[in-house]
Amino acid sequence: MNEEILQNIAVIQERINNACKENGRNRNEVKLLLATKTVPAERIKIALQAGQTLIAENKVQELKEKYEALKDVPHSNHFIGHLQTNKIKDLLKYDVSCIQSLDRLDLAEKLHQRLQFENKTIEVLIQVNTSFEESKFGASPDNAIELVKQIAQLETLKIKGLMTIGLFSAETEKVRKCFQLLKNIQQQIIALKIPNVEMQELSMGMSGDMETAIAEGATIIRVGTAIFGQRIYPDS
Repeated sequence: MNEEILQNIAVIQERINNACKENGRNRNEVKLLLATKTVPAERIKIALQAGQTLIAENKVQELKEKYEALKDVPHSNHFIGHLQTNKIKDLLKYDVSCIQSLDRLDLAEKLHQRLQFENKTIEVLIQVNTSFEESKFGASPDNAIELVKQIAQLETLKIKGLMTIGLFSAETEKVRKCFQLLKNIQQQIIALKIPNVEMQELSMGMSGDMETAIAEGATIIRVGTAIFGQRIYPDS
């Protein structure tokens, strides 16, 4: 089992290397994030001990369940799921260094209140729904810049960039449009020079479309199944 995980990581790393070469990107600009939804702590540990340092959960409950088992292995933990306001207090207990899925002002305000109370700050990415699908979370592209301006006023939240989930499609050019849109919004925000806003991260692309995402400027690629294998979901 260990071997398989290590082998899969090597394959993904090689794909990232090749995509960076083909697109004239500096390999150090692209981070691999391991999406660990439903993956047991023991399996995550194999990847961390092999030198991976960035993981992410979708659910606060899973953060909690795996926290003890993983806390002594050096790593950063991001949150990439839809965050409900009633879970904020819990989330902040588990050393999450970045919330990639901040997509609405009321969530930002409640997060800010809690962080002020705990005298903490946290890094965030603003999630944008670039595929315009009803089923996906994220700010609408038309509202993204306004949302960034509003969130930038909450000093506990350190905006570091944008996140999106591309269209799930075999048609590369349709998927590419999602990533180009995110890059375009990033460039517009950079031009506005908004205080308390950095735009160095574009979290976009998964195992199926990472080459396209890298070509369009991704700095964080999120990969789960392609490393840990098909996962068993409780409702499948």
